[in-house]
Amino acid sequence: MWSPSQCLCSCTFCDSRSVSSEKLAVKMCRLELTPRNKDRWSREIQIMKKLNHINVVTAQDVPEEMEAIALNDLPLLAMEYCSRGDLRRVLSKPENCCGLMESEVLSLLNDVGSGIQYLHENKIIHRDLKPENIVLQDINGKLVHKIIDLGYAKDLDQGSLCTSFVGTLQYLAPELFENKPYTVTVDYWSFGTMIFECSCGFRPFLHNLQPVQWASKVRNKGPKDIMAVEELNGDVRFSTHLPYPNNLSRTLLEPMEALLQLMLKWDPVQRGGEMNADTKKPLCFYVLEQILSMKVVHILNMTTAQVHSFQLTPDESLHSLQKRIEAETKIEVANQELLQETGVSLDPRKPAAQCVLDGVVRARGWDSYIVYLFDKSITKYSGPFSARRLPEQVNTIVQEPKTQLPLVVLKKVWGEAVSYICGLKEDYSRLFQGQRAAMLSLLRYNTNLTRYKNSMFGFSQQLKAKLDFFKSSIQYDLEKYRERGESGGLRSGSGAWTEESVWGLKGPLFDSRCARQVAEVSHLDDEILALHSEIVELQRSPYARRQGDKMEQLRDNPFPLSPSVPDSDVSSDSSEMVKAIIQTVQNQDKVLKDLFTHLSKILSSKQKIIDLFPRIEKTLESIKDADSTVMQMQMKRQKEFWHLLKIACVSPAPDAGGGRRAGQEHGGESHGERSPLRFLSSRPLNTQYMSLLHTHL
Repeated sequence: MWSPSQCLCSCTFCDSRSVSSEKLAVKMCRLELTPRNKDRWSREIQIMKKLNHINVVTAQDVPEEMEAIALNDLPLLAMEYCSRGDLRRVLSKPENCCGLMESEVLSLLNDVGSGIQYLHENKIIHRDLKPENIVLQDINGKLVHKIIDLGYAKDLDQGSLCTSFVGTLQYLAPELFENKPYTVTVDYWSFGTMIFECSCGFRPFLHNLQPVQWASKVRNKGPKDIMAVEELNGDVRFSTHLPYPNNLSRTLLEPMEALLQLMLKWDPVQRGGEMNADTKKPLCFYVLEQILSMKVVHILNMTTAQVHSFQLTPDESLHSLQKRIEAETKIEVANQELLQETGVSLDPRKPAAQCVLDGVVRARGWDSYIVYLFDKSITKYSGPFSARRLPEQVNTIVQEPKTQLPLVVLKKVWGEAVSYICGLKEDYSRLFQGQRAAMLSLLRYNTNLTRYKNSMFGFSQQLKAKLDFFKSSIQYDLEKYRERGESGGLRSGSGAWTEESVWGLKGPLFDSRCARQVAEVSHLDDEILALHSEIVELQRSPYARRQGDKMEQLRDNPFPLSPSVPDSDVSSDSSEMVKAIIQTVQNQDKVLKDLFTHLSKILSSKQKIIDLFPRIEKTLESIKDADSTVMQMQMKRQKEFWHLLKIACVSPAPDAGGGRRAGQEHGGESHGERSPLRFLSSRPLNTQYMSLLHTHL
């Protein structure tokens, strides 16, 4: 069963067919070729089958049952089927009209750059690199770019070459469409043109004209110029910088411009930069490697809604990064809280690179992985917030929406306006993610608070149990002591053993102290319960979720508000587009106000938890001190009791004539120095010992 797939080039017919549960893309040539070129077609198919690289589409064996569809006695070319379409389809999405997101650009640089170098190492020049010849494939959850249509069927003869390149001359190196000799540097030009378009949304040199029209104007550009645009008055303006708007971070702009300045040199000899004599690799690929190896951390300052990007030095500490953050944001290191998306704070013991995902190029862009900065010294975030800058031409139509503009200008301005609207949506999404990180952090603090509370309550209950046991034991001992005294079991003149003799002067103070602890524990428990309820309400709040208004609609459909560009080649004003911009800005103002109000409540609750921790720790310490005091008093009671037993075991019963006491016979203490517990009854020793032990137990 055949099903049509995306056509891989203009001279081919392509189908996909499921063969053993694997889809193939089949390519055939429908041109009438000379015998020489037929041999070249077949030979080059064999060469392609020898290539093996993840970023070059893989050739497959053509199933025998498919050979019958071949035309002109030319062999078929079967390749792996890439189901995610080509790069042109990605670039054609309205949200990409001012360039891809940074993570996507980095992924493209990594994949296509690696594929081109592999081809050149195998003595292959592609000659027709363009978005239509870059396809995307999902491999183990990762989107991979693959180069297709390697140009083997292109260089057939001069006529075929010109026909083949109709409509794609914008990506050709100047020497190709000028019919001059060429080298691998033609691929540098094409790759550079593609990088520029993926970064900014349009081709670098007079993108509205064909090369035959702009070649004479661009030929004399400066060696570092990477862009040429035609002003309304017809003048051509060159630039060495990438234009705004684009989606690249500040740290990436300069190295990207340096890379493009090497790849877009007009002179093919100088293009790509100096060649390394040992590796035979031009400078441009070393610059590319440096870009891909950069360790950059992207910080979203939640107090201003501004993104800050920092390129990390090798082994840079987190404290060093925080000092740089302080210099840019004026938030002191001591007040900085850096949260990951999971709500986990960065570990100060680890290097700053802990917030860079190594080995995942696509996750290095500021749009993919970002760290959220909070100022711990404040809980109410009310601005001022950094607004997304309006592109210059968009600002012009906002100021003068009735101005009539030519269609070619209108398309460019409206593209920038649509990009601005999408940018507002992305800004909201990032800030919402920062709010979510704050909420996750609050929940982590709340978990710790619960653990602290349980610990405090547990220790408090243990203290209460020990204290109750100690008090009841003392009371029991005193009762038995009094009973012995009343029954004559204690010698006369032995003095009194009272509760004060065990407690000393600590008794009233200790009781008062314990009462305060019980009250503080109860008060803290009430505060924590109220705070738990507050946090539950924050979780249930509608502002804890993306709001279902126009900003949310933009997430699902990026352009519900943007009008369509007129089809006719006439002038038109921008009233409808300006309305869309104003409406989106108003919607963003509302959702951001609600977002930051909710965020302030989250931070306020978190601060309450932070303020509770030292109070709980102080109460815990007090409880532990009281516990230690109880244990000391218990030990004193134990020592008194066992000392009593010791005296009972060594003291003989007094004789009938009233002989000397055991203590006096052994040179013990005088009568006035003895503890009341040492005066025992005249009962036999074993009976007395067992009676006291029973009393104690």
